[in-house]
Amino acid sequence: MFIEVNSHTFHEEELLPAAAILQSGGICAFPTETVYGLGANAFDEAAVSKIFKAKGRPQDNPLIVHVADSVQLADICIVTPLAEKLIARFWGGPLTLILPKTDAVPRVVTAGLNTVAVRMPSHPVANALIRLTGLPIAAPSANLSGKPSPTRASHVVTDLDGRADCIIAGGDCEWGVESTVLDLTVTPPAILRPGAVTKEELAEEIGEVIYGTGVGAPKSPGMKYTHYAPSAPVYIAEGPDALERVYKAASGYQNPGILYYRTEQPHLPVSISAGSTPAEYAARLFYALREFDSRGVDVIFAIPPEAGGMGDAVRNRLFKSAGFKTIE
Repeated sequence: MFIEVNSHTFHEEELLPAAAILQSGGICAFPTETVYGLGANAFDEAAVSKIFKAKGRPQDNPLIVHVADSVQLADICIVTPLAEKLIARFWGGPLTLILPKTDAVPRVVTAGLNTVAVRMPSHPVANALIRLTGLPIAAPSANLSGKPSPTRASHVVTDLDGRADCIIAGGDCEWGVESTVLDLTVTPPAILRPGAVTKEELAEEIGEVIYGTGVGAPKSPGMKYTHYAPSAPVYIAEGPDALERVYKAASGYQNPGILYYRTEQPHLPVSISAGSTPAEYAARLFYALREFDSRGVDVIFAIPPEAGGMGDAVRNRLFKSAGFKTIE
């Protein structure tokens, strides 16, 4: 089933068929403010297992449980005072919190861990769908495992047509990268995946926050396996002479592409601008990686944004898409 809605003017009745699919144990792709998600009833182990099969996702990669309001959390996790403070400021929005789970959450959702990742999206379609379903929805990104996350419905169709029971097309995603994941079961709280809610914003609200090391079983998506990879290899170049080094490296390829940032348009066959701010870069990143695939480049060079703030989220995805390969 394919449902197309206008995210600003839709009527909730348009989402009822998708809600019925989720209630009956099916899986449905839907837009959020970060990327498109592929959801199932978080309390239904068989339904959640369909997500892993559709994506080709390893079973030890945990999922995020999405809620329509904080009331739903009582059945999912133990909400700490620190969590309540963060929820009050950042929900709905691109912040996922890791908290101790309840017995109601199947272990397939949490990859066997006693913690669960939870968030409340701000996207009106996502929020309405969860509310209409009356259930928390477990949902990773709606792409084939390892590929760039989808920020528009056409990306979802490319990867999951025939694999998902329903796809809701609701326009382009606002942020373009997945939510920040903050582990509140450790002291100090640790960012396991940077996103649109920055380390600086979190520290302003709750004090010391660190970047997690990823030691032990992954508590969050995006910590263990190859992610965000287009078909062509990606190489990172940064520094004042980045463009010159790209030109030198590109001479060995037939159809090179470049994702450029804060520089003049490079003289390469496929040149895509990442904008002029880290936020613009984030919104364009996954689209650009998929666009390089569609144009058949044989290599991708990328100039990253500076570290700090939203730049941390972009650099996290970009370096992972490159397998941390750089050109010197």
